[in-house]
Amino acid sequence: MSTSESPVTRIMLAVNESTIRGYPHASISSRGAFEWTLQKIVRSNASGFKLLFLHVQVPDEDGFDDMDSIYASPEDFKNMKNRDRARGLHLLEFFVTRCHEIGVACESWIKKGDPKEVICLEVKRIQPDLLILGSRGLGPFQRVFVGTVSEFCVKHAECPVVTIKRRSDETPQDPVDD
Repeated sequence: MSTSESPVTRIMLAVNESTIRGYPHASISSRGAFEWTLQKIVRSNASGFKLLFLHVQVPDEDGFDDMDSIYASPEDFKNMKNRDRARGLHLLEFFVTRCHEIGVACESWIKKGDPKEVICLEVKRIQPDLLILGSRGLGPFQRVFVGTVSEFCVKHAECPVVTIKRRSDETPQDPVDD
């Protein structure tokens, strides 16, 4: 089989927004995992891979993102949902644009829910060859209070999982931030 006939390797990257800068900025760990994937796996073989970007938006528990806003009609809630979707699309645009610039095939989509659960469900549905996640590299004390999506996915995703820790020089003052 020639290389032009061989199937591409499908790599799913779960990406999220920056907790410091907000939408449409990608988190430090998401950008790091993406750049690591390009440098260490894809390298100069862009045609051998397809990157699958998943962004999971966490629904606000009370439905109100901004306590200063007043929601007085059903249309207000529809506008809020449209705004959230647009924010997610802008986040994904960063990754898709970069892939197109270097000639790597990609797809991206948005889901809502608990990121760790949704990522594992999407892995089961999509069946990528590999899942790559950024990791904040939290210590045991911080993990107890914050939890970690990457640890859950390593244990439960139905494919090999690679987690990429942030570089120490990228860690914000509060390591929980990303």
